[in-house]
Amino acid sequence: MNIQDIKQRFEIIGNSPLLNYALQTATKVAPTDITVLINGESGVGKEAFSKVIHSLSSRKHGPFIAVNCGAIPEGTIDSELFGHEKGSFTGALDTRKGYFETVSGGTIFLDEVGELPLETQSRLLRILESGEFIKVGSSKTQKTDVRVIAATNRDLLDYSSQGKFREDLYYRLSTVPIRVPPLRERKEDINLLFRKFSADFSEKYKSKPVILDAEAQNILSAYRWPGNIRQLKNIAEQLSVLDEDKNVNAFELTQVLPADRPRLPALLGNTADANHMSERDIFYKVLFELRKDLSDLKGVVFEMMQNGKSSMSAEDFGLKQNENMNSIFSPGMYQNSSNQTNNLNPNHQGFSKPNIIDIPVIQNPEPESLSIEHKEIELIKKALDKYRGRRKKAANELGISERTLYRKIKQYDLED
Repeated sequence: MNIQDIKQRFEIIGNSPLLNYALQTATKVAPTDITVLINGESGVGKEAFSKVIHSLSSRKHGPFIAVNCGAIPEGTIDSELFGHEKGSFTGALDTRKGYFETVSGGTIFLDEVGELPLETQSRLLRILESGEFIKVGSSKTQKTDVRVIAATNRDLLDYSSQGKFREDLYYRLSTVPIRVPPLRERKEDINLLFRKFSADFSEKYKSKPVILDAEAQNILSAYRWPGNIRQLKNIAEQLSVLDEDKNVNAFELTQVLPADRPRLPALLGNTADANHMSERDIFYKVLFELRKDLSDLKGVVFEMMQNGKSSMSAEDFGLKQNENMNSIFSPGMYQNSSNQTNNLNPNHQGFSKPNIIDIPVIQNPEPESLSIEHKEIELIKKALDKYRGRRKKAANELGISERTLYRKIKQYDLED
């Protein structure tokens, strides 16, 4: 079955190369019994890919069940997945079969697998390795023949570094990873999807389909769609119900689109997401460090002027441009902060101008590098030197994960 036939059968809309690649991977892995991990943001349609894999596999005539791991309470999820014996806990009035027992011979789709408790992860790992499980409250080992397809919108390796997900389970699940692209990476598909949803709601509500003008289509394509396909479908339904003439212009569209808030980095502070700082976050941190260093430098110069040490060279402070010195010896430096500073006031009797004429001016200064990569390398080296090569402490200082620091060291060839 080719890609177009699969799209038609499972009502998958779009011609994005990223979408086509994900579907090609799914069709190749479907005939096997390999465990698959589907990665993608919420609302991109991960469950549709699990159904594609099951329908094209040798288990297509067996049962298929989708389980949202994040929607089941932690206290009952073991019972839901593996079953329980009568009397094993309060409320267990009868023996119950779990999903892994009832779906034997078929496929189980574990959506949001990153939300599983650690104890449940251990039970799942045993099933993946040996096909064995034990019901809650039982001591008898049972066998099952189930293919597992898992999905997540989390970075499970980061979860693993935080102790929230078993690393061995991650590698067991992701034998073949499939990434479903978010809608903002499929801009060419957005208007196609909207027309499909508009036609569906036109039939449902017995009304004319919604039509967007050219400007509204451009706005639709440029929007980030944090809720992905699910959000786009909701917008199409709103317009199908609320718009009277069904001809939507740019203004009418913006009335139903939530504000596209930019995602700004957290610059300072020990937040819960400190271990997930992006490269841009690191760059901002570098800029704040440089600003602090410049402030400290001005303080040193001012103190030396007060102590009568006015003859100094630019190299003493790493300054290479005359403009830098002008910014340091600025009028704000001579404002009265104490009685001692009156001697630096030009209107005060006995004022003597600081002797700065012997500061060399470099005619052809080398411009300071403004490369983000250069600043990032500089900050990483500084953190490693501060902690004498201890990478864990250096990573904490930089506000990134230790794994990210390892990757940066390798990327920039900073190994000793």
